[in-house]
Amino acid sequence: MPEIQNKNPDRFMREPEVKSLTGLSRTTRWRMERNDDFPRRRRLSRNAVGWLASEVQAWMQDRIEADAA
Repeated sequence: MPEIQNKNPDRFMREPEVKSLTGLSRTTRWRMERNDDFPRRRRLSRNAVGWLASEVQAWMQDRIEADAA
């Protein structure tokens, strides 16, 4: 089973990168966040949010493992 490389676990990922990496739209991720099915965004500044790369990568790995089961 392939593992996702965790090169920079503590960096923040912004919206375009999270969308590209997960393939999920902003609205879908927002709904999943509300249901605790996707990592919560963090406020980086007054007008910016981001997701911890380690949390997004862990979520993706969980999805891979769940699909393989």
